[in-house]
Amino acid sequence: MDQTNEKFEVLIVGGGVVGTALLYTLSKYTDIKNVCLIEKYSDFGLVNSASYNNSQTLHFGDIETNYSIEKARNVKRMADMVMNYLEREKDSNQGLRLFSKFPKMVLAVGKEQVEGLRKRYPPFSELFPKLKMIEKEEIGKIEPRVLEGRDPHQEILALVTEDGYTVDFKQLCHSFVNNALQKNPLLSINLGTKLLNISRTGDHYTVNTNKGIIKASTVVIAAGGHSLLIAKSLGYGKNLSILSMAGSFYTAPKVLNGKVYTIQQPKLPFAAIHGDPEVHSSDVTRFGPTAMPIFQLERHNWPSFWEYWKTFGLGLSPVISLSKIIFDRVLFAYVFMNFLYDIPYFGKKLFIREVRKIVPSLKLSELRFAKGIGGTRPQIVNNTTRKLELGEAKLDGDNIIFNITPSPGASTCLGNAFTDVSKIVEFFGNKYRFDKEAFEKDLC
Repeated sequence: MDQTNEKFEVLIVGGGVVGTALLYTLSKYTDIKNVCLIEKYSDFGLVNSASYNNSQTLHFGDIETNYSIEKARNVKRMADMVMNYLEREKDSNQGLRLFSKFPKMVLAVGKEQVEGLRKRYPPFSELFPKLKMIEKEEIGKIEPRVLEGRDPHQEILALVTEDGYTVDFKQLCHSFVNNALQKNPLLSINLGTKLLNISRTGDHYTVNTNKGIIKASTVVIAAGGHSLLIAKSLGYGKNLSILSMAGSFYTAPKVLNGKVYTIQQPKLPFAAIHGDPEVHSSDVTRFGPTAMPIFQLERHNWPSFWEYWKTFGLGLSPVISLSKIIFDRVLFAYVFMNFLYDIPYFGKKLFIREVRKIVPSLKLSELRFAKGIGGTRPQIVNNTTRKLELGEAKLDGDNIIFNITPSPGASTCLGNAFTDVSKIVEFFGNKYRFDKEAFEKDLC
């Protein structure tokens, strides 16, 4: 469809779970009707929201041991929004299977980890009343393979809850879009429409796409690592670069009944190895992710190699920042080992040592590299502080918002949408109404 000369109040660039959550929130809880969404691919959620590109987990902060109590409280508030949406929609007639539910636990192995988990439990049990601390015998009842073949003298302890959500975030994208269209059938939704360039023209933005020109008063870019590339083209985020971390997975036959996480390594911003049932097939257990830097904005998309370097930035400053980060002793050792995990045949022999911390009796023949599974997460590098900026990366500009990466991933998509809609209404001088009370009643 030729969109030349069309002008919208709000344009959303990106049809992943962040962009579609925003579309849904605008449509259901505001009186802004003239809204457009563009997505460069032929369907929603084909990049980081696809089940084969993420760990399919709705994170609350209960078993993520790298979360402080403050971060867990904030993440739980936003993850509860997604959970409430999923529970409300599970019996809808859309024909979408959005999630599966399994028990989940974090497993401490060895005296030091066990002592640390015991100290962690009291404050987190207040925030998560369903979270239980269980000893070896009860661990074995829930997850027999966790005990099978383990040294009987080895100390283990776990925190467990029944509320383990494994989510198909691509299907969630479709649900958001379907419900947005039911509320506002006049939405302009355009697949296969790629942003080529964007400029500020008077009181609006002019967006040149492969299918014509779109004009919009307000723009929200929700395109992962590409968001920073677009931001830089408009003069924002010049002091930032991206470290693209690719995650790979291994699979095995069903050896776990639910999710089993291991204790997060100190100083590392990346997820510790865990085992999860596949969202649509509990007969398969997925182990991972590994973590390895790649020079692409999208995994398995080679043209994004050049886009990565445009985003990274020319000059000495980004190189110094990245070198300082990568050659940190702890991080370098971690990245080096994770690089080895991806090497055919040899990597599996190394990786099974990590998996056997969860399932000691797993055979090498049961473990397979999951070819084609695993996406990339854009980690922001601040070239002023020479550090990784953990958590959410968002830039606000003149009637424009850039969502580079939410934190943690898709679990906060509706909370992120709440923040963006509040800002959008401000952009319009409160000319439009955001019904926050209805949003909170439905989702909080």
